[in-house]
Amino acid sequence: MTRAFVVVMDSVGIGGAPDAHDFFNGDVPDTGANTLGHIRAACAAGKAEDGRSGPLKVPNLDTLGLSHALALADPSFDAPNKPSGGLWGAATEKSQGKDTPSGHWELAGLPVPWDWHYFPKSTPSFPDEVTAEVCRLAGTDGILGNCHGSGTVMIDQFGAEHLKSNWPICYTSVDSVFQIAGHEQSFGLGALMDLCAGLAPMLHAMKVGRVIARPFIGEPGAFQRTANRRDFAITPPSSVLTNWVQDAGRPVHAIGKIGDIFSMQGIDDVRKGPDADLMEHLEHWVRYAEEGSLTFANFVEFDSLYGHRRDVSGYARHLEWFDAKLGRLLMQLRVGDMMLITADHGNDPTWVGTDHTRERVPVLIAGQGHGALGQMNFTDVALRVADHLGVDVPAPSASVQTQ
Repeated sequence: MTRAFVVVMDSVGIGGAPDAHDFFNGDVPDTGANTLGHIRAACAAGKAEDGRSGPLKVPNLDTLGLSHALALADPSFDAPNKPSGGLWGAATEKSQGKDTPSGHWELAGLPVPWDWHYFPKSTPSFPDEVTAEVCRLAGTDGILGNCHGSGTVMIDQFGAEHLKSNWPICYTSVDSVFQIAGHEQSFGLGALMDLCAGLAPMLHAMKVGRVIARPFIGEPGAFQRTANRRDFAITPPSSVLTNWVQDAGRPVHAIGKIGDIFSMQGIDDVRKGPDADLMEHLEHWVRYAEEGSLTFANFVEFDSLYGHRRDVSGYARHLEWFDAKLGRLLMQLRVGDMMLITADHGNDPTWVGTDHTRERVPVLIAGQGHGALGQMNFTDVALRVADHLGVDVPAPSASVQTQ
């Protein structure tokens, strides 16, 4: 019996999605978006020099086959001449979304069986009945925001008024989300969590994927979001990889927002924090996870700190940081372990707008030999992990297939 580690580099896409033309940032289709490829090109051209310098340096990921996967997904990038030291492939998503739940559910074996509900870009963005329910739950006469926007911009724009009125700051994006920002002291962290939990059933019934609590601290001009974010996500309508492993009597450890994404379905414990802390948690489980266990991790700061903010240098720095830490992890794997590194969507920091980009993602596997896996489906990730752990994969229920 051996162990499995699934590590999601949130938003590290590799371009080449065949349906990218159907997804947009504003009025611009995602055709040609390539998160990793364009970061590599910017670094090579000396255009990502803030806090780092020169070509992108990710030797451990490249040894596993990252550059091979990039060239497979997007042939405009040259394939390396040397063989890889791991298994590598490029995965294509089926679900009609380029968001966190769509990507993670499908990586875990379940393509999203419905169309998500998205809020219009008009202002106000939310239906009157949703606004009224927020007000009822919060005990306020109104809300702030009620529009599409970036979280940091929303708290800068409405934070001072929020401190005076105690009205929650509510906003959305091109993803299927309803986000609520509240000051941890004046509004109250517990009150914010209760508000999101109370609102979630109504929005889940509308097929809004997540209600996200976005707590912040500070004073006007110096507001700062905290690590106490929580996602109240729709529960997957059918079993996924975490359930398959847990149902087989094996431990399942979650790191980062994995517990929120899967509504704790099939998960025994969760460790959260910024990416630096998450890396320590991952190293802990690489050292101590039980035989036959699954550890499922998400590193979100590629996406949240650098992709959405279109920070090419920051994204490159984070890739290099992750790669250096990965080298230490790989040395600690036991014989027979599988470590599978992938992503859930793209977020090309060179692209227009501030939203995710529709892309293929890399699939890199350490500890299981080396060579090409070829073009894959997102769901192949779950099937490979289940096969490695020797757990049964149930057939999809008819109700999920027909929704």
